Amino acid sequence: MAKQMKNPPAYGVTSVDHALRLAVILQVEGPLTVSAAAERLGVARSTAHRLLSTLVYRDFAVQDDDRGYRAGPVLEVAATAHSGTGVIRAAALGPMRTLVDTLDETVNLSVRTGRTIRFIASVESTQTLRVGSREGMVLPAHQSTGGLVMLAALTDEQLIALYDAAPPTERVDLTKLRRELRAVRRSGVAINRERTERGLIALGRAITNAQGETVAAVSVSMPRARYSPARVERITPALTTAAQEISAAL
Repeated sequence: MAKQMKNPPAYGVTSVDHALRLAVILQVEGPLTVSAAAERLGVARSTAHRLLSTLVYRDFAVQDDDRGYRAGPVLEVAATAHSGTGVIRAAALGPMRTLVDTLDETVNLSVRTGRTIRFIASVESTQTLRVGSREGMVLPAHQSTGGLVMLAALTDEQLIALYDAAPPTERVDLTKLRRELRAVRRSGVAINRERTERGLIALGRAITNAQGETVAAVSVSMPRARYSPARVERITPALTTAAQEISAAL
């Protein structure tokens, strides 16, 4: 069942949110300097330093001899799991910003690990009514736009093996999923109509590396109020161009 469209809580504590974002960055992208942390969060260096020091105190981060920070014992298992994530993110940010400038809708970048996807970058729309940043969030692959794009790159044998190994709570209707993935392969675009969250529509395309392997997905997310077939016709070429530019950069 789709969840209601998720936006930052009005009562959110900024310092907590910043610390959690830093933990995610360390976990999925690797080492970070104080300057880089300050730039990513849009805060002063002194604030970034205090946040990183707190993460070190709680073992979410470790400071190296060169005074940079990396994932600590709490995160280190996953810290090495996405060694190429930082490269993909760096290649994607420019085209993502251009896409937001063109469409003024939020753009997300995601990677897949097994049966889940993680958002590794978000560039938000400037509109008041918009889909908020998803950076750091994890969703089931079969319920998300980027997940459908990346699952479509698997063979039927790989797909069956992936979900046969799932616990009962993560089982899916493979017949229905294969039918949906065939449609994604034919068009090259996944369309998510409130599948993940009520009130949210998203379109996604694959990001490929030099070997032609699907390594990520870029997607455009919008409130249902701005969705129409005519908008899809406008969004699809711009989304395709962004996906091609990111893939070429890899």
